[in-house]
Order: sequence, then C-alpha cells, then structure tokens
Amino acid sequence: MSSCKHTILELLTDKKNVLRCRRCHLTIKADELGGGYCPECYEINGIKQSDFEEVAAKETERTRYRCEDCGLIIEID
Repeated sequence: MSSCKHTILELLTDKKNVLRCRRCHLTIKADELGGGYCPECYEINGIKQSDFEEVAAKETERTRYRCEDCGLIIEID
C-alpha cells in the first residue's frame, strides 16, 4: 500500500470531441488535430491519414480525481 496522502488532486473531466484514428487507433481531441491528419501515422509511416471515428463519451455520475503525486485515480459518487 502506498504511503501517499493524496493531498494534491486534479479533477478529471469527461472526454468530449475525441477522435480515434482508424489505422493506428490513436485517440486525440478534435481541437488538437492541427493539420487534419493523424500525427502518429504521419510520424511512423509518413502517411497523412485522415480517417477518424468519433469516440462517444460515456455518461457517468461519478466525479474522478487523479493524485498528482502518485497517479492514483479516485472516484467519488
């Protein structure tokens, strides 16, 4: 068991407007997609792959936090 007291917490928000590359499965926010193509496919293969699918955000009534010190995810009802 960790000795971390989880004193520094970051609120985790639901992912919205997230796209997944159909070729390499990279997930990226739509507003971070600068050139309109997958940066991972371009870096690895030199191909400007632009075939994406939207990832549906799951609806949850739980609030999630991540401890900045140890990385533990804490869920609260």
